[in-house]
This record gives sequence, C-alpha cells and structure tokens, in this order.
Amino acid sequence: MIEITEQLATQHPNGKDVYIFTLKNGSGTEVILTNYGAIIMSIKVRKSDGTFNDIVLGFDTPQEYWSERYLQNYPYYGAAIGRYANRISPELITIGAADYTLNTVAPGYQLHGGKEGFDKKVWDKISAGDGRVVLQYISPDGEEGFPGNLTVQIIFSLNEENEFSYEYKATTDQPTAVNLTHHSYFNLNNGKGRIDNQHLCIHASHYLEQDANYCTTGKLLPVTGTRNDFSTYQETGNISDPEQGIDISYPLDHPGIEQVAAEAWCDEEDVKLEVYTTAPLVHLYNSYGSPEIKGKGGQQYTAFSGFCFETQVHPNAINIASFPNTILEPGAVSYTKTIYKLTTK
Repeated sequence: MIEITEQLATQHPNGKDVYIFTLKNGSGTEVILTNYGAIIMSIKVRKSDGTFNDIVLGFDTPQEYWSERYLQNYPYYGAAIGRYANRISPELITIGAADYTLNTVAPGYQLHGGKEGFDKKVWDKISAGDGRVVLQYISPDGEEGFPGNLTVQIIFSLNEENEFSYEYKATTDQPTAVNLTHHSYFNLNNGKGRIDNQHLCIHASHYLEQDANYCTTGKLLPVTGTRNDFSTYQETGNISDPEQGIDISYPLDHPGIEQVAAEAWCDEEDVKLEVYTTAPLVHLYNSYGSPEIKGKGGQQYTAFSGFCFETQVHPNAINIASFPNTILEPGAVSYTKTIYKLTTK
C-alpha cells in the first residue's frame, strides 16, 4: 500500500500555503513533492544496505526554490513547465485569425511559458490518497500572452513496482497553445558530482535542427555520426568536447506509453531509470548552463551536475506546420503521461 503524508511547510510571499507531500511504497522508494511549482523535490530509491540514493537535484525546503539567489540564474529544478515547454520563436503566434504576442525574458523567443510560468505558481491541492497526489492550476486568459482560461491538473502517482508517474490534463474555454512537460534533473549517483560517466540512451534516430538561439527550425537531422547520437547507450561525457552543451530535441522512433523512450544507468550506484511516455519527443539537456549553487544536504551543484529527459511535443510546434498540433480547442482535453521506472541490483 502506498503511504502518503502531507505537511504544511511554509507560506509563499503571495500568502498561499505551501505543502510537502511524501509518497512511499512498500520497498521504501520515496518521492517528495511540493505544490509550489508542482516541483518534484526528491526521488529516493532504497539501496540494499538500507540507505537511500536520491536521484534528482533540488533543495531541502520549498522556500529555497523562490530564493533571490536561485532565481537569478534559474534552471527550473524539478518544476512543472507550462503553458508551453521549451522555446517559441518568434514570440508572435497566430491561432485562428488572431495574433498573440507572448511575454519573453529574451528577445525573439519565449522560454518555458514566459516570465512567470507554471513553475512559479502555487498549485491547489485537489486530493492526496490512493497512491496519488492531484494538483491544479487555473491559468487566466492572457497570462504570459496566451489566450483562454486554461485549467491544468497534474496527477503524481507511485506504485509498488517502483514506477513513479505524472499525468497532465488540460482544458480551455478558448483555442490556445499548450505543450506541458516536467523538468527534473537526474543524477543517478545520489546527486553527487558531474554526470560525465552516466550512461544515457534515447530511442530516436533523428533530432531537431536548431538556430543560434536553440529554437527549432522544423528540419529533422539524422543522429548518425554526430555528437547528438544517443540511439545506443553513450556516456554523457563521451562527445567530441565534453564542455559543450547538449540541449537537443529527439522525436521518438516508436512513440507510445508501452515503448521505452529513454533510459539511463549508473554503475556507481547500480540503478537504472527507464522513461515511458505518451509524448512524441524527449528533449535532452545536460545542464551545461546550470549555476553553481548549494543543493540538498549542502551538495555543490555545477554545470553538468544532472541531465533532463523532458517529454513533450516538438518545441516551437505552434509556429511550424509540419510539427504535431499543439492547439487545444474548447471541449477537448490535452493529456500526457510519463512514467519513471526505477530498478536496482
């Protein structure tokens, strides 16, 4: 039986209560969440000696996620991303016959939903029980430039097979653009050190071309012979220049929740992560741009301290006709599910 505990942690500067939720299964796997940013604060796998391997980066308390120092160089540790994941370029979008100018923090494109996306919102708790926590955020018409009142629920679940999942459900009262993901940074070596020697695989034979601002152009390129080839297991540092960043989108060869989309393992800790998703794409980021900052337990995080498997629709799809549709209509439901399956030796 999945045990769920709920604790009032603090109050956000906007006056809303911020909670911590802990989900724990019979084998000791433990996931800690907060309703601020719908953030995954930790995923702890119990090892054979009884200690834990915490495989995601983050902080010990919710209030550290909105500290001034952290927000100055902000990597979105463990947060929900919306209304629209990754980059939209240009920031002027067209839906039906209407044009909408989106809020930006960088000229020419919007990143991860704008200046204050879903990652900085205090979500409402809908329920916590039966192995899952359900949070909700209602994004008002015009927020960050997007049309329509958008109601979004995220359902976090843990089971006895060491599968932790999140599901998004979104509805709108006007046609709008929606592309939701989650931004956990994984380091399978208990969050310690760099990820150069952790082994990653993404089941994709192509990646999306990007311009100088990392905005997708609409062109698919083969991974064969490039530093972006993770179609078979590669160490994250096994590229021509390990100091160069990887911030690349991979359309999956065989999308579908029954197929493994991406996987990673770490020989130091004998742990494997498998990702299953209904989304058509995995975006890989190896945190080359992350700041130097103290994380959980005083752990020093730097560039290359973690990797992200962001499951989503193709970035910039709202502006590229050949990409999958990301316009949500009234009466329809935007739905995605992603599963993190954990195994240990």
